Amino acid sequence: MASHLLSNLEETVAVILFGIGFTMLLLHRNLIKKILGMNIMDTAVYLFLAAKGYIRGRMVPIVVDGITDRAAYINPVPSGLVLTGIVVSVSTTALMLALTIRLYERYHSLDLDEIIMREKREEPS
Repeated sequence: MASHLLSNLEETVAVILFGIGFTMLLLHRNLIKKILGMNIMDTAVYLFLAAKGYIRGRMVPIVVDGITDRAAYINPVPSGLVLTGIVVSVSTTALMLALTIRLYERYHSLDLDEIIMREKREEPS
């Protein structure tokens, strides 16, 4: 069992990171910690995709020295997915942080339970 985990070290680390991020997302009430958990989950997915896309002994898919055999190069799709995901992740994080700032300005708290409680108090009956 341990040899399988060590031979797939990158995948194992990705699963552990995803679990840490998911736990932060579920258990913490602070909105900043939830955003951090989401970012850790994103990073775990990118690590997993990068690990799956890499093949030891193969080159980046740029034709060098006239080598055109497809077996000499790695698949560029996982790298493209990771780059696209990073851009989407940064944009999503910026939006979440902007909304968190607005919530803090209105309710003077980052605790989700406190914000929900204060919002219910403001609701017209």
